[in-house]
Amino acid sequence: MASKAQDPGSGHRGGLVDSLKVLAATLLAIAHTRLELLSTELEEQRVWLSSMLVWALGGLFCAGLGLVLATLFVVLALWDTHRLLALGIPAILFLLGAVLAWRVVLAKARAKPPLFTASLAELSKDHKELTSRS
Repeated sequence: MASKAQDPGSGHRGGLVDSLKVLAATLLAIAHTRLELLSTELEEQRVWLSSMLVWALGGLFCAGLGLVLATLFVVLALWDTHRLLALGIPAILFLLGAVLAWRVVLAKARAKPPLFTASLAELSKDHKELTSRS
């Protein structure tokens, strides 16, 4: 009878150890999934930023070259009659364009969602799930 009394105790300990192992494996799997999600989000942000940079630089180059050629055309066309006007108006327009572009960049920077929103949302769900079970 003594061995029967020890068996339930040892089975209980084995059950507790097994439960702790399962819990540890589950927590590790959750952490692994969250890290994979975080890695995916980082990669998406890198690709997005690279794409934006390439397109922005290409657009700026084309726009700058076009504006220089257009200004040169206006200056050469009006050189004999209105030299100062031919140089002043494009200069003012370029400065206004720069101010407008700067304001757009600031607005877009403020409107961008924070990094890791999906990861933070999943971690919040995990936290709620774990606290509701406690």
